[in-house]
Amino acid sequence: MIYIIGKEHPGAVLRLFRGVSFKQGAMNQFLNREDAAEKLLTFLQSYQSQKDGVVLALPRGGVPLGRYIADYLHWPLDIVIAKKIGHPLNPEYAVGSVSASGYVVNKHELIPENYVATEVARLQREIRQKYQMYQSGRKPIDPKQKTALLVDDGMATGSTMLGAIDLVRGQGAKQIIVAVPVASEEAYRKTARKADQTFCLATPKPFGAVGEFYQDFRPVSDQEVIELLRSD
Repeated sequence: MIYIIGKEHPGAVLRLFRGVSFKQGAMNQFLNREDAAEKLLTFLQSYQSQKDGVVLALPRGGVPLGRYIADYLHWPLDIVIAKKIGHPLNPEYAVGSVSASGYVVNKHELIPENYVATEVARLQREIRQKYQMYQSGRKPIDPKQKTALLVDDGMATGSTMLGAIDLVRGQGAKQIIVAVPVASEEAYRKTARKADQTFCLATPKPFGAVGEFYQDFRPVSDQEVIELLRSD
């Protein structure tokens, strides 16, 4: 079931699509990332007529979907990098996110300030290095006054996507759209409150990991990301 939420109707489900159904406990609903991207196109067709858009994929897993969608829309493809800030006692548990230009921390988490400062500095160094490697001489696309379509292969906590939204909003995008095949309900709701439009194919319960909902969820290599970005 697909949910679409827009800010003009906050908290309201605007459309339901029953072409994809996730039953409780169901897994492997997508063949691979390209299959998931193709299913998302059902709700992105109307954007083909827009000429001022850019697809911004979250590496690495979001880039194959971004390439597929960008080719369909005839929009340029670029990347937006944000990383989660892990809890000091459980690094897999996200307590915030960081981008090249800033960071956010969940106000409900009591995390030592010195830990946050150290993690932000470390992660921002990694982000700058990743940008240099992935862009490989390409000039980044400025999203200012553009419709920015943010794409990933799924959202568990949503922290990375929320950081990406903050980054692109700060760069002056006129509209931010988020498109993901699958997300936890909590991540979906948080994202829907921040983005101008959110497209999500399903929010299954229980939600363990994004990879559970793909038959083929092989890791995307750095080299694949570079090649997909070069294939405009």
